[in-house]
Amino acid sequence: MASTVVMKFGGTSVEDAQAIERVVAIVRQRLENKPVVVVSAMARVTDQLLEMARAAGEGDRKTALMLARQLRERHYNTAGELLGTALFTEFHGNLGTEFEQLEELLRGIAAVGELTPRTTDHVAAFGEILSSKLVSAALSAQQIDSTLVDSRTCLVSDDNFTRAAPLFPESNEKLCHTLLPLIDRGRVPVLGGFIAATRTGITTTIGRGGSDFSAAIIGAALGAEKIEIWTDVDGMMTTDPALCPEARRIKVISFDEAAELAYFGAKVLHPATVLPAIQKNIPVYILNSRNPSCAGTRIAARAPHCHNFFKAIAAKKRITIVDIAAPRMLLAHGFLRTIFEAFDRHRIPVDVVSTSEVSVSLTLDSNESIPALAADLAKLADVKYEGCKAIVCLVGENLREIPGIAGHVFGELSDVKIRMISQGASEINLTFVIDEGQVPQVVQRLHRAFFSQLDPETFA
Repeated sequence: MASTVVMKFGGTSVEDAQAIERVVAIVRQRLENKPVVVVSAMARVTDQLLEMARAAGEGDRKTALMLARQLRERHYNTAGELLGTALFTEFHGNLGTEFEQLEELLRGIAAVGELTPRTTDHVAAFGEILSSKLVSAALSAQQIDSTLVDSRTCLVSDDNFTRAAPLFPESNEKLCHTLLPLIDRGRVPVLGGFIAATRTGITTTIGRGGSDFSAAIIGAALGAEKIEIWTDVDGMMTTDPALCPEARRIKVISFDEAAELAYFGAKVLHPATVLPAIQKNIPVYILNSRNPSCAGTRIAARAPHCHNFFKAIAAKKRITIVDIAAPRMLLAHGFLRTIFEAFDRHRIPVDVVSTSEVSVSLTLDSNESIPALAADLAKLADVKYEGCKAIVCLVGENLREIPGIAGHVFGELSDVKIRMISQGASEINLTFVIDEGQVPQVVQRLHRAFFSQLDPETFA
């Protein structure tokens, strides 16, 4: 059990020299807590890397290399601003080696004219490799003893490229073996999030938003006191402030509620982030690197009782409803299993399900696999699908125990066409589906109805 704090800084928290200087100042304030620093790629860098990988895969070597040169210039400029002339001269070659490898990789992809998931991961990993080098150098330049640790030497995953799953026992062992001696010597380890390697050392990534997940895996392995997710907002809010300017900060929320919100569209947190932390009962804090004095949001295994029915409202757009009606399968054993096997074959996750004896309605994230799925399902049932829908999810504790709560919610929306309703088995969410265009007014109306009076223990 290490008395340490894992601090993860997102892309906007390391986007330029000024942002990285703020990171250095925040880490300095945490030195007595023995910090481990995990960083994302600089803002928008992963998107640029994937764009250059796609260009190379299409044989457009010129565009791929031009994008790589732009990226090189951005990192050099940032390093120059951060480090001063003498240190930058020393560091220049270090960055240069990485960019030479990136360009060589892009030339190889362009020559073959094919981009595989494995090579996609190899290209995407450069963002975190570069930003971790920059942040480690910036800490050292400010006389903070930092050690750069390549995550691929201590985070082990399977080989499901672009969405690799961590292998926890091996990762835990390697993380403790690598990081604990550094922490004991008073050094600050700096790692890139999002990246890992297979048992044979091939680079993988653990999915978009995976830097949060990396931080939680590291925190759980070390038995950290807390995990801090540093971003560009003051914490989790009662709803998206862009939809509803009256949104307020949530001071404390349970793991289950936070995961539910993240899954249904709250962008602050990656849903998988909380899992390793839940298992070890480690609190997670969402904090703002541009406003470090703000207390943020604390996510704990259990949150204190709240006098408001709900903690937050999340909305997830670009949803498709699939209606599967099969009167000829009336009472047929295995009907549902057959349906879900089709979803499994097409690797499409389902959000909300509503069933009767002869029909099933499901919602899924809109994607290009839906027509193929519908054709597959049409062999056993009548299938209709309808896009441009949105899921609205209200999250709170023990909702099933509150009499008339559904009536209260839908009474506020008596003039809104609601396509599906689901109350989660977890007792903490009430979910329904509406047309995408109605999201702003629905969220605003519900927020006014349920958040006009706030419990000061839970909300800021």
